[in-house]
Amino acid sequence: MMKLRKSVLIFVVMALAVMTTLSFAQTTKLKRIGLYTFCTIKGQEPTPATMKGLFDAHAAEIKAGFDLAGNPELYEPFMEQMKTAEWVDTTMPVGEVLPWMLFKSHNQVKVARNVEWAGKAPAPVFIVPVTKDWKRYEFVIPKGCGNIALSNKVTDLIQPAVCSLSVTPARVNANDPITVDMSGSQNAKSMIVEVSDAQGNRLATQELTPQSPKWQTKFDKPGEYTFKGSAVGLDGKASACAAAVKTAVNFPPICKLWTSCMPCEDYVGRPITFDASGSSDPDGQIVKVVFELLDSNGNVIDTCVTTRKPWTWEKVFTKAGTYTINTTVFDNDGAQSPASDPCRLTFEVTQKKLFWSVGAGLGLFAGGKFEDGQTVTGTTQALYGFLRAGLFAWLTPDKWSFTLTGGGSMPFKGDPWKFAFTGDALINGHFQSFFLGTGVGVSSATQAKDDNHKFGLDIPIQAGFKVFDNWKNFGQLFFEFRLPIGRSFDHNWKSGVGFRFLF
Repeated sequence: MMKLRKSVLIFVVMALAVMTTLSFAQTTKLKRIGLYTFCTIKGQEPTPATMKGLFDAHAAEIKAGFDLAGNPELYEPFMEQMKTAEWVDTTMPVGEVLPWMLFKSHNQVKVARNVEWAGKAPAPVFIVPVTKDWKRYEFVIPKGCGNIALSNKVTDLIQPAVCSLSVTPARVNANDPITVDMSGSQNAKSMIVEVSDAQGNRLATQELTPQSPKWQTKFDKPGEYTFKGSAVGLDGKASACAAAVKTAVNFPPICKLWTSCMPCEDYVGRPITFDASGSSDPDGQIVKVVFELLDSNGNVIDTCVTTRKPWTWEKVFTKAGTYTINTTVFDNDGAQSPASDPCRLTFEVTQKKLFWSVGAGLGLFAGGKFEDGQTVTGTTQALYGFLRAGLFAWLTPDKWSFTLTGGGSMPFKGDPWKFAFTGDALINGHFQSFFLGTGVGVSSATQAKDDNHKFGLDIPIQAGFKVFDNWKNFGQLFFEFRLPIGRSFDHNWKSGVGFRFLF
């Protein structure tokens, strides 16, 4: 029983579907106009003006009719455009079929589909064009009845070009690439972009196509640049983009460099300050400074990168020579200052060559042996303490030097030993911390009653080590031996150890 009911239900549904299809496919032959009128026109010749007024008064019924016809989307365009559209006064030929027609029966809005005009002569009608979604529809209004019918004549319209312009990035540095993109333009056969500077001078014009909608350019001068675009449609009409697009080319920062010495005499071992705090950026701020130090051969020997104010670098030079400092400043957009003269300075750093010296130490000096005031064979020695002062001069820094010193020596024994004087003029060779020197010197007698003790020349020999050195002053520990010239060696040799401070 259930299966029978189900089969009957399916049959009924299918029958209704077939009947509906046949009803839609069936053609209604219309031989007379005026039997079932939508809007009655009484006592006057139908004109577009009268028809527009009637349609405006029956807007609700017209909307219901468009809904029944299955074209509700055409209702608003029809009601809006029929007031301003050109109503064409013409005739509809015999045999023309209309997809649907609105009419009224028993005061109810109804739709007749596939309406064929089967009269004996062409019917007088108004043709009203209506545009929707770039399609042109034609509505047929038979004169005298006010019915509304849709024609089969639907025309595709040429859509106007829609211009789209994109320029990226909005801010660049000089000579950085800028991309112009018009790929978002629609219905265009070509696109044109024009570029002008801040003064309005046109700099370039570029034509693009939908197949090649992008263009890349660059500017070597800072400032603001304006891009204007337009799209040419398939109808040959140009459509401008909604707004111009601006791109700013960043002004590079301006570098200024100052040094704490120029020239830098006697600056080996002393700090030299390189100062870029006077640098500036016209349209931003300084965010980084790079200092590069080059030797006389152009080799980079040291670098300093600072990201904090006051944009300075303090450098201690341990070697004399000619150097060049290169300074580059960067702004917040990544632009850098050009390598120009204000930020490239060449300077000479010299080492201090002349020093005063003071020294002291202990010496062992030779002398004679006495009995009852008479000199006897044999020698003896006495311990002395000495104090000296003088000058030190570099002949070749860190390699050869000259020293000139002199001072007195005081014996720790009494008579016959007496106060003595020594003086030296030495040439010294330096081997890193070790040095060795010799030259000529003088010394006085250490005893007055012995003819073997006389004032005379010596050959002093010194050797020692550098204890400390900060280039402005240094200290030396030295050992010396003095060979007498033209006098008794046994009675006049001298030796000693001491420390001297040079400043």
